[in-house]
Amino acid sequence: MNRFATFATLFLTASAFAADAPIRIAVDATEAPRRLFLATLSIPAAPGETTLRYAKWLPGEHGPTGPIADLAGIRMTAGGKPVRWERDPLDLYRFRCTVPEGADRLEIAVEYLSPSEDGKFTGGVAASGKLAVFSWNYVALYPEGKKGGEVQVEPSIRLPAGWKHGSALAAAKRDGDVVTFETVSLATLIDSPVIAGQHVKELALDDAGRHFLTIAADSEEALAVPKAFEASLRRLVDETGAMFGGRPYRKYRFLLALSDHVAHFGLEHHESSDNRVRERFFLDEDVMILSRGLLAHEMVHAWCGKYRRPDGVTFDDFGATIDSSLLWVYEGLTSYLDAVLTARAGFATVEDFREELALTAAEQDARAGRAWRPIVDTAASAQSLYEASTGWKSRRRSTDFYPESVLIWLEADVVIRSRSQGKKSLEDFLQAFFRGEGKPEVKPYTYEDLVSGLQDVVAYDWRGFFDARVRRVAERAPLGGLTAAGWKLAYGPEVPRITKAAESVKEQLDLTWSIGAVVDTKTGTFVDVGAGAADAAGVGPGMELVAVNGRRFKPVWLREAVKAKKPFEVLVRNGEFFRTFAIDYAGGERYPRLERDPSVPDLLTAIATPLRPPVAPGSTSREGGDRAKP
Repeated sequence: MNRFATFATLFLTASAFAADAPIRIAVDATEAPRRLFLATLSIPAAPGETTLRYAKWLPGEHGPTGPIADLAGIRMTAGGKPVRWERDPLDLYRFRCTVPEGADRLEIAVEYLSPSEDGKFTGGVAASGKLAVFSWNYVALYPEGKKGGEVQVEPSIRLPAGWKHGSALAAAKRDGDVVTFETVSLATLIDSPVIAGQHVKELALDDAGRHFLTIAADSEEALAVPKAFEASLRRLVDETGAMFGGRPYRKYRFLLALSDHVAHFGLEHHESSDNRVRERFFLDEDVMILSRGLLAHEMVHAWCGKYRRPDGVTFDDFGATIDSSLLWVYEGLTSYLDAVLTARAGFATVEDFREELALTAAEQDARAGRAWRPIVDTAASAQSLYEASTGWKSRRRSTDFYPESVLIWLEADVVIRSRSQGKKSLEDFLQAFFRGEGKPEVKPYTYEDLVSGLQDVVAYDWRGFFDARVRRVAERAPLGGLTAAGWKLAYGPEVPRITKAAESVKEQLDLTWSIGAVVDTKTGTFVDVGAGAADAAGVGPGMELVAVNGRRFKPVWLREAVKAKKPFEVLVRNGEFFRTFAIDYAGGERYPRLERDPSVPDLLTAIATPLRPPVAPGSTSREGGDRAKP
C-alpha cells in the first residue's frame, strides 16, 4: 500500500476538515488583461494529514478537462507557518499536506495562468485585453471526500479598475472594484462563471425580471445589439417556456463574450450560460449566421443536461469518471431543439431551418466512418473525440452525436405527430420529462427512463427505434424524419447561404459533396478528406495544394475546376515532397438541399412555427409559463 492509499484510509476515519465552516476564495483578477488570475483560499482544517482536490471532470465539458497544468504558484501556510505539500504522482489532481498543531485553517495562495492560445472549453483562452470570463474551478481546491453540494464557499473577486461584471451569483456587496458574492456550495460556484470587462452591456429580457443578457466586448462598437436580435432573444424566452411548460431555475442570465482573442464555444450552467463568439457577432452577418443557434442551445441545456441529466454524467464530486454514452440525448436532443427554437424565435427563417437540416443530413450521410462506428460510440468516446484533429474526421467520425441526433430526434418528433394524428408532438414528452420546478436541481435518468417516458406519450417500439439508429452501424444517415415530414435530401449546384458564411468566416472551401475534401483557402492545406474523388486519388489531410491544372492555387481556380465537370489535376506538397494527383470527378458543383414531396404533409414548417405569437414591437418578453397549444 503506497503512502497515498495509507492516507486515504486515515482520511476516512478522521477528517482534517471542519464540517460546516465555509471556504473563502478571494480572486484578484486585476491582471486578467495579461491572462493571469491570482487567488487566496482559506480552508477550514484540523491538525493532521489532509488531502485537497482540484476539479478534474467538469460538468458540461464531458471529459477530464480541469486545467491542472495551468494551476501554479501554490503556497500553503497554517497558523502563520509554511506548510509543505506533495502532489499524488498517480493522480495529479490530488494534493497532500499536514496541518500543524494549533491551526484551524489552511491558507493557500495560487495562480491560474490562462492560456494565450489553443485549449478546449473553459481551459482555453479566457481573457483579452478588455474582458475576461472567469470560471471558479480555475483556482478552487476542496477537501477530498466532500461532494460539491456539501462544501460551502464565500467567494469574492477584485476586478480591474472600472470593469463591470455579470454572473448568476448574487452579489452581497461591491466595495470599489471588489465584488463579494453570497455564500454558495462549491457545486453552485463552479456552475456560475463571472463575465467582466471594460465594455459591458446588460439587457432585461422579460417583465418578470427573470431573464437577462450580459455582454462584454473588446470594443464599444461591438455592443450594438440589433433590435431584431433583441426581439428574437425575448421570443426565445417565451418559446422555451411554451416548449417545456416550466423552468428549472430561479433566474437565468446569458453571458456573452464578444472577442477574437478568447476560445469560442458555449457552456451550459443551471442559471446562466457561458457563450463566447467573435467580436463582430452583431456587426457581420456571416459571423451571426454561424453562431445564431448558440444561445438557444445553451439555454435548452438548463432543462436537458443540467436539470435532467443522464445518470452516467451526474456529478456528486469532480474527481469521478463519467459514462457519456447518453450524450446523444444530452447534446443531441438539445441540438435538435436549438435548431427548432432558432427558427421559432426568429433568429433564422423556416428556409434557413430546412437548409441547416439539409447540410446536417448530407454531412452525416457522407461520413466514411459510418461503416464501423455507431453514434453511441461517438458519445461514449466524447472525451477523446473533442481532442481529435480535424484531419480524417470523416473516417474517424467526430462528435457526431450532436448533428446526427438532430435527424434522430426530428424523426421521433414526426413519429409522435403522425401516430397521434397531429394531437401530440415532442413537446408533450418534453413537458412530461424535462419540466422544471423553478429551482436548480438535478434529476438523473437512464435509457430505460427515456424509453418509458416516450412510451407514455405515444405507444411505439421506441427501444427498437433508438437501437437501430443509435446503437447499430448504418450505411446511411437516418433520413426517415425528413421523408416522413414531406421533404427529401437532394443535391444541386447552388451554394447554401450557410456554406457561404462558413467559407467566409472560417476561410475554407467546402467541397465535401463533390470531390470529398475541405481546403483552407489561405494556405491550400487539405483540412479533411472524406469519401470521394480526392480520397480515391490518394490525397490526404495536411497536404498542401500548390497548383490546379498547372496554375498556382487560388480558391477560385479549384472551384472553377470542379465546376468544369471534367477530371482535373492538382499538384500537392506533402512535407518536402511534391506529387501530381489526377482528380477523377466530373459532377460539377454539388451541395445539399431539401426538396418538397407534395404527397406528404409538410411537417417541417409546422415544427418551425412558433408556439406563441410574437411579442408586440417595443415590449419585453412575457414570462413563459405553461405551453399555449398552437
